[in-house]
Amino acid sequence: QVQMVESGGGLVQAGGSLNLSCSASGLSLNDYGIGWFRQTPVKKREVVSWVGRNGSGRNYADSVKGRFTIVEDYPNNRVYLHMNELEPEDTETYYCAADFAPAGMVGKDTNEAAYTYWGQGTKVTVSS
Repeated sequence: QVQMVESGGGLVQAGGSLNLSCSASGLSLNDYGIGWFRQTPVKKREVVSWVGRNGSGRNYADSVKGRFTIVEDYPNNRVYLHMNELEPEDTETYYCAADFAPAGMVGKDTNEAAYTYWGQGTKVTVSS
């Protein structure tokens, strides 16, 4: 049974940093495209960062480019999202997801419908 778990969310002041972790059981993250998404109850889920199989093709949404970094730790079957210079607008629930579609495998999939396995999310709150 596949399970993905996010952790590392919390409350931080604007300008601060958080490191989110995505761990998995029942699958090897390096075999899949991995995406970090975020969502609030009133907004559509959006992709934040995504990477292809074996760390190929790292990408970022324009809203986080230069502030967020996706880092793979495949020996420990984890993928991290390092978030710096956080802004109140980054306050959302963050999810990691795994994608085995061809586009996802090469880090070119931003379509959440293509991602098969999802975690339950971790909440990030940035105070002004």
